[in-house]
Amino acid sequence: MDVRHLDLLRELALRGSVTEVARATHRTPSAVSQQLKAAQREFGMALAEPAGRGLRLTEAGRVLAEGGATVATAVEQVRAQWDSFRGGPSGIVTVAALPSAATFLLSEVLRELDGSAIELRCSDIDIAEAEYAALAADNDIVIAHSVTGVRPAGAATLTAVPLAREPLDIAMAADHPLAAQATVRTEDLVDCEWIGVPNCFPFDSVLELVERATGATLHVSQRLRDNRLVESLVVGSRRIAVLPRFTTPTGNGLVLREIADIPTRRHITAILRRDRAERLAVKRILEILQRVAADVERRHRTASAHD
Repeated sequence: MDVRHLDLLRELALRGSVTEVARATHRTPSAVSQQLKAAQREFGMALAEPAGRGLRLTEAGRVLAEGGATVATAVEQVRAQWDSFRGGPSGIVTVAALPSAATFLLSEVLRELDGSAIELRCSDIDIAEAEYAALAADNDIVIAHSVTGVRPAGAATLTAVPLAREPLDIAMAADHPLAAQATVRTEDLVDCEWIGVPNCFPFDSVLELVERATGATLHVSQRLRDNRLVESLVVGSRRIAVLPRFTTPTGNGLVLREIADIPTRRHITAILRRDRAERLAVKRILEILQRVAADVERRHRTASAHD
């Protein structure tokens, strides 16, 4: 059994097309196609079939792709043992993170890694919830979020490490009529003009919950990605928006109010491939991320208790 064929099928399972596998492995599509044909000859059956513009693994292909993932995980376990023997974790670790979570997580991680043999390379990516899982193909750690559960949509086959649960509050100008209340209820929000996020982004789930609770259709006049932009538009108007508690600066005309009658928290989770999860350097960064997130949650709980 040629282990390279197992690795190819694992890559096809992750990326869904010969073109994407070729891009990721720095080969031509023709070379990848030839290797797939060789794999099918070796195993004596079809391992992939056309699906739209890409490929879908057959049941046989999925079995072998899972075997490829097991082999890759075993290799990383040996690498981790070798790193431990040589004195500790080292190397480059790539992290793709949603900006609002990266804001309160990554600076402390970078500080703790100063002087270590681990180099962290970060990228900030704000996309729909179901798109984060695909980033795990090319990044060691992906920091994603979801309102509905710890594991973001599309990440069923990935390792998921919970980091934090962050309240999502209603942001408004300090002189907004609702700002006089300590909390708001869904019925208070029905007649407001909203600044939302693109459809399928987790914050949009809060608006859906409000509509479900009240039976009303909310008036969403803008759909924007950047939280700082949303803050500026909220402060200068009667519009409201959903913003995360940990990184939204209150004061200077902006206040946050919790919705009292529906749950509005997001799960912030690190997702990653099983083999990448075995690297000592990756484990070290996950440990720091979990500790930093726990500290942030604890500080905000303490602050809320004193309010």
